[in-house]
Amino acid sequence: MSSPTIQRQPLPYVDLLAARPVGDVTLVVVHCTELPDLATARSYGERVLYDSGTGASGHWYIDRDGTIVEYVPAGRVAHHVRGHNVQSVGIELVNAGRFPDWYDSRRQAMNEAYPPAQIEALVALLDQLRGALPALRDIAGHEDLDTDRVAASDDPALTVARKRDPGPLFPWDDVLLRVPLRRIGV
Repeated sequence: MSSPTIQRQPLPYVDLLAARPVGDVTLVVVHCTELPDLATARSYGERVLYDSGTGASGHWYIDRDGTIVEYVPAGRVAHHVRGHNVQSVGIELVNAGRFPDWYDSRRQAMNEAYPPAQIEALVALLDQLRGALPALRDIAGHEDLDTDRVAASDDPALTVARKRDPGPLFPWDDVLLRVPLRRIGV
């Protein structure tokens, strides 16, 4: 498979993220943005949320048309999944997910399919990462690793999954057939 074209658009705070050897990366986490488009995902990624001057972001974002953008290089620890950031990289697929009612118990369906161009770009990126990250062997969905539940925004007596991405329409069987990584957390 040929190497995908990756547009590099570092986040403003990328140099404040902890550096690490790429040989320490053992896991890739697949996310969906749960936002309407790449521009909105960028604005969310640029928000400073932590005292360190950094925010929450994946390493790579893949738009619906297959465009791949790197916000954080693999040699930096991005904040994308609680408890697993140090040994992982995150790939965000642009997908509306539950947007804008993430925690409304009446709106937990994730109905947007992943377009073929987006999945092809993901497979190409995963293939490239397998060559660039010598210890990479595992893959997981965000929902596989962050299984916490939170109070529903419409009824605090109910709880909903904090994270559901990449969600029920993500083609795990196809991706795992094409990229020999071991899915963990399921």
